[in-house]
Amino acid sequence: MSTLTLAAKRRRSALRTLAFLSPWLIGFAVFFAYPLISTVYFSFMHYDGFRPPTWSGGRNWAYVLAHYPLFWPALRNTLWLVVVMVTLRVAFGLGIGMLITRIKTGTGVFRTLFYLPCLAPPVAATMAFAFLLNPGTGPVDSLLDRAGLPAPGWFDDPGWSKPALTLLALWGIGDLMVIFMAALLDVPREQYEAAELDGASAWQRFRYVTLPNISPIVMFAVVTGVIQAMQYYTEPLVAGKVASGVIQGAGAQFEPGYPDKSTLTLPQLVYNLGFQRFDYGSACVVALVLLVLSTACTALLMRRRGGLIQAGDRP
Repeated sequence: MSTLTLAAKRRRSALRTLAFLSPWLIGFAVFFAYPLISTVYFSFMHYDGFRPPTWSGGRNWAYVLAHYPLFWPALRNTLWLVVVMVTLRVAFGLGIGMLITRIKTGTGVFRTLFYLPCLAPPVAATMAFAFLLNPGTGPVDSLLDRAGLPAPGWFDDPGWSKPALTLLALWGIGDLMVIFMAALLDVPREQYEAAELDGASAWQRFRYVTLPNISPIVMFAVVTGVIQAMQYYTEPLVAGKVASGVIQGAGAQFEPGYPDKSTLTLPQLVYNLGFQRFDYGSACVVALVLLVLSTACTALLMRRRGGLIQAGDRP
C-alpha cells in the first residue's frame, strides 16, 4: 500500500473522529471555553454593560481583593459552608442510608419520607424554614421556650444563620441518601460474613469493609457537594430577605448578607456586582476566584482519594 493511500486513510479516520467529537467540541467551545476566556478578558476591563469596555489593568483585582469590603466575609462564609455543610451532609446522608438499609419493615415508607424534602423548590423550602425558625413566632423556638431551652435567633442572628442554612441542607438530604443506599446494597455480603467470623466489631466492619467498597461514592458526594457549596446562592439570599422583612419591588435593591454579612456568599457577590452595580469587571474577578477555589478543592480531594481507600487496608 502506497504512502499516499495510508495518508488518505489516516486523514479520513481523523475526519471521522472529529465528526463524532464535534457535538462535544462545539458544546465545550460555546458553553465553557468562550465564557471562560470572556470572563478573564473582562476581569481586566472597566465595563458597565452600556459603554464599550476599556482597559483597566489589574485595578479590578486590586479593588476586589484589597478594597471591596464584602469580598472577604463572603469568602469566609463560602469556605465555612464547604467545610461544615458538606461534611455534615455526607455524614448524615451516609448514616441515614445505612439506617434504612438495616430496617426490616417499612423501608419504602422511610425512604420516601426522607427523599421527599429534596423535591421541594429551594425558594419555597427556604421560606418555610424561615417561618419555622422565626425567633419571635416560629414553632421551633416556641417549643424550645416551653421546654426551658434557650431559643436561638436563627436567621436573625449572625452566629446562627449559617447553622440554620446547614439544617436546611440536612433536611433535603434525600438525594445523597438514595446514592449511598445504592452503594451500600452493592457491598458483597460475604465480606461482612467473613469479618464477623474473624470477630470484627461493627466499627471495624464499617472501616475495613463498608468504607473501602463505597469510597468512590463518598468521593463523588464530597466533590459534588463542594461544587454545590461554591455555587450556593438561592437559599442564603432568600433566607436573608425573609428574615430582614424586605419585599423587593420594582427598582428596589437588596444588599445580600443579612444579618451582618453572615449569609453572604461569593455567588451573591457575582450577581450584586454584575447585575445590581453594573461592575462587570469586578464580578468577573469574583467568578474567577470561585473557579480557582473549586478547581483547587476538587484537585485536593482527588489526590486524597487514595488515602481514603487505603484507610481500610491498614490492620
